[in-house]
Amino acid sequence: MRTQVKKLTAAALAAVCLPFVGTVCLADDEIEKHLASELLSTQAAFKEMSAFCLTKVSPLPAFEKPADWQAHADRLRRRVLDEIVLRGEGQAWNNAKTRVEWLDTIEGGPGYRIRKLRYEALPGFWIPALLYEPEKLSGRVPVTLHPNGHTSEGNAYAPKQIRCINLAKRGMLALSTEFIGMGQLGRLGYTHYRMNQLDLCGTSGVAPFYLALKRAVDLLLALPQADPERMAVAGLSGGGWQTILISALDERVTLANPVAGYSGLGDRAVHPGDVGDSEQLPTDLGLVADYTTLTAMRAPRPTLLTYNAQDDCCFTAGWALPTLRDAAQPIYRLFQRENALRWHVNHDPGTHNFLRDNREAFYQALGDFFYPDDKGFSRTDIPSEGEVKTAEQLRVPLPEPSEDFHTLALRLSRALPRREWRMPDQAEAARRRLGELVRTTRYNVAGEQVSQEKMGDVLVRRWRLRMGDAWTVPAVEFEPSDPRGVTIIAADDGRKSLAEEVRRRLARRERVIALDPFDFGESIAWPGVHYPLLVAALGERPLGIEAAQLAAAVGWGRERQPRGEATLAAVGPRTALAACIASALGGGADGLELLRPLASLRQLIDDDRDANLWPDVFCFGLLEEFEMKTILALVTAREITIRGAEGRLRVAFADLAASVRAAGKSFKLDED
Repeated sequence: MRTQVKKLTAAALAAVCLPFVGTVCLADDEIEKHLASELLSTQAAFKEMSAFCLTKVSPLPAFEKPADWQAHADRLRRRVLDEIVLRGEGQAWNNAKTRVEWLDTIEGGPGYRIRKLRYEALPGFWIPALLYEPEKLSGRVPVTLHPNGHTSEGNAYAPKQIRCINLAKRGMLALSTEFIGMGQLGRLGYTHYRMNQLDLCGTSGVAPFYLALKRAVDLLLALPQADPERMAVAGLSGGGWQTILISALDERVTLANPVAGYSGLGDRAVHPGDVGDSEQLPTDLGLVADYTTLTAMRAPRPTLLTYNAQDDCCFTAGWALPTLRDAAQPIYRLFQRENALRWHVNHDPGTHNFLRDNREAFYQALGDFFYPDDKGFSRTDIPSEGEVKTAEQLRVPLPEPSEDFHTLALRLSRALPRREWRMPDQAEAARRRLGELVRTTRYNVAGEQVSQEKMGDVLVRRWRLRMGDAWTVPAVEFEPSDPRGVTIIAADDGRKSLAEEVRRRLARRERVIALDPFDFGESIAWPGVHYPLLVAALGERPLGIEAAQLAAAVGWGRERQPRGEATLAAVGPRTALAACIASALGGGADGLELLRPLASLRQLIDDDRDANLWPDVFCFGLLEEFEMKTILALVTAREITIRGAEGRLRVAFADLAASVRAAGKSFKLDED
């Protein structure tokens, strides 16, 4: 035996021997090789995700009379505001009194000046802005709003300055506003993926974006020289998204020119580069109004849709424009206003831009609709490059501290959850409500065996588990001889990271099924693209899909191993939360084992997490009604083991452990 040990490789020394007759040593690289073998390609995962999302996209119905459409659009506008944009604390923010503070004025260029100002989107949440104002104003003049896009330069972005300067030189008032998360608002608390912290609290994270735009329209139309019949909004990229958001929901906007800023949700399902950040995908938006519908809601008001032929960012003209145009044209036709819906495709330079060619298309629309009788109105760009200011020259001082997504979420979370569930009396009611929040479902499982291979006394099978009509979950099964039970296990880092956990369970003579549920490991549809946010925007909940897949896998695992107990295990906060919910909703496991779970849902906010890396856990309204210890109290498994239970985990679950044990269940807190 000593001679044998001397011959072992370093990998073999890391192995665990199965403690039964015919034992073999399993090396790290052997297990890892099987765990990492491809079962579901990125292309296949993307195809399933795309198909699933497309089934959730509803077409715009047909209308025969303008009045019928107008009534429908009015209802949709109210629903989008009440049910999507302003739900939760958003209504209170919308009704709150906010301030506008005018600061110093600086010289602009020939014929105009620049007035600095700041205003509150909601109390304490300040937006810096610049008003480009003609030196000579006579009577009522058009007012234009220019939201910024995804550029760190913010209001100092030169092409945007030139656009505002051009309008001021034409006698219009042009307000340049900072985009949350960009320019002067570029600190971490304003990062777009942190808006999902508000979602977790039951308040729409898109509310501050909308309110920043609404307050800008308010202050523009409050100017003494403003002509309320000539109000325009134009912006590039994220500014284009802001343009369609405010101009579809606020009928005071007369003319809108979104530039390369959005596409229909169905187009995003098939073009990964167009999926967008969190703000473009408000939870449940697609249940009420897709972006195709928002575009149609502009009718009969003038709208210019501008896209770029070879856009190197997103929303390329060839696929983004036709869907929007085709949805809106019939509605404009109802009003006999076909000419009010226009589109422009930029070929020079054709990339992501709002440069001269696109600006001149905008000036053309302004001239046609705001100055129809003025033959002298210039449709061409007035050279103004020499008047562009530096960021320091345009900087607007902001109060400190100022609210951001993170501070708002911290404030909201302190009073959450709002509801206390009495156990065990309200357990079933709590389970029903939890199921509603995560919108879970049940999947039937059909297993397709891909391969089978012997590894010593362990039989390794690779599976594709077809769950319902939508999903394929890749899984690797390790079967020792004479297994005593089964563990179904998933990890935040994917099944390829589970070699150590597989060895641990094989050493206990368990059948082990390691899998990648929705948006983990091989089930990620497109690395770096946040398809779970699109799924949520279409009315589903990624967390609910994950929980349902884990529960279905437990049922399938029981069929594979009818003798002994079934354990559901998860490694990492995300999969642990899904596993908790699966078991709380009756996932069928005898045991639940969690490694490094969240101590509290509030921890997501306290630790300042965002949806960029954790797109599933910010389930809308979950923290408003539940905490981790409440979810764990609903778990139906007879044995609950929390591993890595140090510090706040041990403190958080101390009381829960006592109550679970009092109910006749096993509850272990292990530091390992």
